[in-house]
Amino acid sequence: MTYSCLNFLNLGTASDARRIAVRRDEGGGPGLFWLGGFKSDMKGTKAEALSEWARQNGRACLRFDYSGHGESGGDFQVGTIGCWLEETLAVFAAYAEGPQVVIGSSMGGWLALLLLRELRRRNESTKESVAGLVLIAPAVDFTEVLMWQRLPAKVKKEIEIQGVWLRPSEYGEPYPITRALIEEGRNHLLLGGMIETGCPVRVLQGVQDLDVPWNHAVELTSRLAQDDVVLTLVKDGDHRLSRPEDIERLIKAVAEF
Repeated sequence: MTYSCLNFLNLGTASDARRIAVRRDEGGGPGLFWLGGFKSDMKGTKAEALSEWARQNGRACLRFDYSGHGESGGDFQVGTIGCWLEETLAVFAAYAEGPQVVIGSSMGGWLALLLLRELRRRNESTKESVAGLVLIAPAVDFTEVLMWQRLPAKVKKEIEIQGVWLRPSEYGEPYPITRALIEEGRNHLLLGGMIETGCPVRVLQGVQDLDVPWNHAVELTSRLAQDDVVLTLVKDGDHRLSRPEDIERLIKAVAEF
């Protein structure tokens, strides 16, 4: 496997300091900006496939690991949506050149929408910085809607008292779900109103997804104010959408821009 050029971006100070690993493929625009999922890293199947496609087609590709993930420094257990959003904004500002196709998978879909919202707040034209948005099983508001609201009272109490709960995962080791992750996540909820993106949006969602139900993607789509929004439901698709046919579908969506 050929990996892209590895860089590091230092963020924070003192106890908040963390070293963010960034991989870049040089190329033309629009560039690809990858945002991975919760407990995922930038060497996953989808990210590698996009990087390879970008190299083959002369397109720039940018990806990174959130703190506590993959090649980046930091403690996963102290991470929050706000922390990972700060890192997303910093990497975008430091390395993204020209318009980008922002591609967010699972939690990365939420962070992608938060990135666009923050760019708009900063009075930056999203038309100049973002050519399109591709969301894969977007876990928007997942800390609240897909986690907290579904947890049994016993687990909620454990989080409130102990500050952490180890959530079993079919993908490997249990995930630590912290009180800070849940509480801080409430500062970034999007599904309470309309969501302005300022660019076309493509959403890919597996109907067999047990982590992000397909009706969650339907609700998100109904809240996207942009007219050019296409939701594709993959009837036999799971959460990862990493099979060859899923990768082909993802690349086709990205290649629209």
